Amino acid sequence: MPVKEAATHAFWLAGRQATGEETFDVASPWDGRHVGTVSVPTEAQVEEAVAAATAVADEFAATPAHVRAAALDHICRRVTERADEIAELITAENGKPLRWARGEVGRCISVFRWAAEEARRFNGGTVQRLDSDAGGQGRLGLTRRFPRGPVLGIAPFNFPLNLCAHKVAPAIAVGTPIILKPAPATPLSGLLIGELLAETDLPAGSWSVLPVPNDRMPALVQDERLPVISFTGSGPVGWSLVDAVPRKHLTLELGGQGAALVLSDYSSDADLDHAAQRIAMFSNYQGGQSCISVQRVIADTSVYDRLVPRVVAAVEAQVTGDPTDPATEVGPQISEDAAKRIESWVEEAVTAGAKLLTGGKRDGASYAPTVLEDVPRDTQIGCEEVFGPVLTLTRVDGEREAYEAANDSIYGLQAGVFTHDVQTAFRAHRALEVGGVIIGDVPSYRADQMPYGGAKQSGVGREGVQYAMDDYTYERVMVLTGLEL
Repeated sequence: MPVKEAATHAFWLAGRQATGEETFDVASPWDGRHVGTVSVPTEAQVEEAVAAATAVADEFAATPAHVRAAALDHICRRVTERADEIAELITAENGKPLRWARGEVGRCISVFRWAAEEARRFNGGTVQRLDSDAGGQGRLGLTRRFPRGPVLGIAPFNFPLNLCAHKVAPAIAVGTPIILKPAPATPLSGLLIGELLAETDLPAGSWSVLPVPNDRMPALVQDERLPVISFTGSGPVGWSLVDAVPRKHLTLELGGQGAALVLSDYSSDADLDHAAQRIAMFSNYQGGQSCISVQRVIADTSVYDRLVPRVVAAVEAQVTGDPTDPATEVGPQISEDAAKRIESWVEEAVTAGAKLLTGGKRDGASYAPTVLEDVPRDTQIGCEEVFGPVLTLTRVDGEREAYEAANDSIYGLQAGVFTHDVQTAFRAHRALEVGGVIIGDVPSYRADQMPYGGAKQSGVGREGVQYAMDDYTYERVMVLTGLEL
């Protein structure tokens, strides 16, 4: 079913639809067809949204939990009702295969469901007797969490619906206003969340969805009335925010160089078949455009020679092509420029001595699933996040060497460890310098209720509904004096 186009997609300004003086077009990465035209807010309209968020902050924070939870429940229901339509929209603007777009819609539903549940139990507070010390006699401490202030949520293109949800849902749950800035390549999914928010009774000004062009973002980023920034995207942009606003509270999810470790005990034919299938699928899902996709396979020498042909065969079996075809597993990159960058990185690695085992071909915005062996560490693929359907293979001798190889990266988002041994699992959890260790699977697993984020240059702070709610708020203590305890 083709996605229906509006003449021009309005944005959402302080809870109402609005249009500006300029527009930009959204095109399909797969075939270049026109998907929609989006209105751009003027500077005055951006100012209006920020002023409205500031003005409503106290009122929104005082909103009863059941009101905020009901709004989140409503969005959860409406996304469920419109799931097929929304999945088609994601595929149209992002190029994500329909099967993965449907999965993203399902995760968005979970995010709003979790947020509704957390809203009902958040901020209950903790009580602490303070008379354990003589100076605290007759005193009782009560701790609650309060919003830090309006949030600027900046979302990327690779999960245009769910990562917008991860900005918006926790903000509503804690009662803090949010201005959502969706990615310029994929603004329609974020605007659709605005459409559903408009069906609720949330206070005007408590949310806006503004497709502001990237080159106009510095003023919004630096606005002191937005003390919290939640950003998901590239490392250079994320760390530039730290430099630009060092006194703001930032949550940064900046990507990784996901490693899948296949250790010596994971050695039966069935084990290696399973590992190869999971590695192949999750090095290429979303076209490799996931910060926890498999980029590096680190295998013990005892299993390496048997694993490699299995991985190559499984990668070659991935179904590529039209993302609207339900059978397609690997679609295009977000743009032809993105595919050209991947092409140049692969060519650099091969020139430097890497072995190309399969793939290595570009067709417009599409890049073939690719496997490289013996990639020099000082190439871009060897040390940076490729963000494409490319994986590298590395042989190691023993568990410790596997951990050292995985840690030999400036990134530390998640790692997967294929092992059956519980002691090995705990050693891996201790040794690997990442935000998440997935045992028995690839690093690409994420549950939306778990803490999600990285170490080193993969960012600071944590996403995941409850953890983002903590990030958007701070503890405030009240001490009651003269009590008979």
